[in-house]
Amino acid sequence: MDTTYNVKIWKTSVYRGKRKTTYTVRWTLDGREERAPFATSALADAFRSELVSATRRGEAFSLTTGRPVSHGSGASTMSWYDFAVQFADVQWGRTAGNTRKNTAKTLMATTIALLRTSSAAFEPADVRTALREYAFNTRRREAAPPEVARILKWVERSTLAMSAWEDPIKVDEILRVVTTRLDGKRAAASSVKRHRRILNVALEYAVKHRILRENPLPKGRGAVPQTSNAVDRRSLIPPVKMARMLLRIRRRPRGGRRLHAYFSTVYYVGPRPEEAVAMYVDDVLLPPEDAEDQWCDVVFHTAEPEVGKNWTDDGAVHEERGLKGRAEGSTRIVPGPPPLTRTLRAYIKEEGLKPGDRLFPGEKGGILSGSVTRRAWQGARKAEFTEREQESPMGRRIYDVRSTRLTKWLNDGNPPAQVAYWAGNSVAVLLAVYAGCIDGQVPDLKRRMEALGDLPELPETG
Repeated sequence: MDTTYNVKIWKTSVYRGKRKTTYTVRWTLDGREERAPFATSALADAFRSELVSATRRGEAFSLTTGRPVSHGSGASTMSWYDFAVQFADVQWGRTAGNTRKNTAKTLMATTIALLRTSSAAFEPADVRTALREYAFNTRRREAAPPEVARILKWVERSTLAMSAWEDPIKVDEILRVVTTRLDGKRAAASSVKRHRRILNVALEYAVKHRILRENPLPKGRGAVPQTSNAVDRRSLIPPVKMARMLLRIRRRPRGGRRLHAYFSTVYYVGPRPEEAVAMYVDDVLLPPEDAEDQWCDVVFHTAEPEVGKNWTDDGAVHEERGLKGRAEGSTRIVPGPPPLTRTLRAYIKEEGLKPGDRLFPGEKGGILSGSVTRRAWQGARKAEFTEREQESPMGRRIYDVRSTRLTKWLNDGNPPAQVAYWAGNSVAVLLAVYAGCIDGQVPDLKRRMEALGDLPELPETG
């Protein structure tokens, strides 16, 4: 444990400056000097008496805080590793797969920062993998292979106590390590913000369970980097380019018809990719067959994000959830224009799909894999984009197809509240993310402002 009984307490030193006098209590732990300055001799004497009383009781002192163990909360009696494992297990039961994965990454980086020493016996990459994939994965920890178990035993012995968080200098060091990439560069602002958010939850948990007396993370402006969720308008896909992309995907010899219908759905009604793959045939409400030029309705009620089989409760690659940011059981209905009506009607008929079938099944049944959709999209992008366009943000992610549709809805003059409903966002989030992409309405707005007038024309006076 991070404590010692080798304590020597010195006399209080007095420094008389021009403006004030400082009384400093000094003592050593294993020969290392500790200091505590006070403004009055009474405060210094009281603190020194507490130290002397602790040594007479045979109490251990924390090597991290320099104080008797009784001065701490419960930080000196619990190692960071034990706490992190406990916290990971608590979070596992109340969070979704992607949050579990991100929590493990943050705890892994923090644990590396709280190791007393590195060890040449283990490769750093192996230590990181053991922590991320096993130590902080509730479902896999007990199944860790022997070589991983050896690494975790070493980590358990080598991590500092939770009292390390009571040292402000150590906290700064931990945050510096956690927010630095392996190549030594600072991590992206979004990653830093995510790490800080997860660490804040962990340390609030420590305070709640009286392991720490207070949350040691810095507060106030500048503590967390500012990030922007606004869509880069350069990522949007022009209509002609999108049409060529869909045609290229339709011509794929393997699964082209299914992938064409999938990407058409994302483009015309703007669902998140995890919402589109969760659709069933019943979720498409088509007009009568003799009404090819009419609109259809598309119902969204479920999302199945791809999180990896190691992070779900049942070992499945995808995790079934409700709509993002909505109450359980919520649905939304989005109108699909005639081109989508024709595409989905022909696709359902050609594939022989029946009510109750997945609308976009995988090649071997089940859910459509993200690797398949990404491979199809990147292949079409490479074929249809110039070299310069490929280097640009345009359509770099499948999510950019959704962003293109939401922006077009706004540019077409649809009320933001209606677009927010179709998108499954709040109005505030919609405008914060897409306001910078709204275009083409300025000439009309100028005419409206001119019609309303500004100042009245006054006659000139001599």
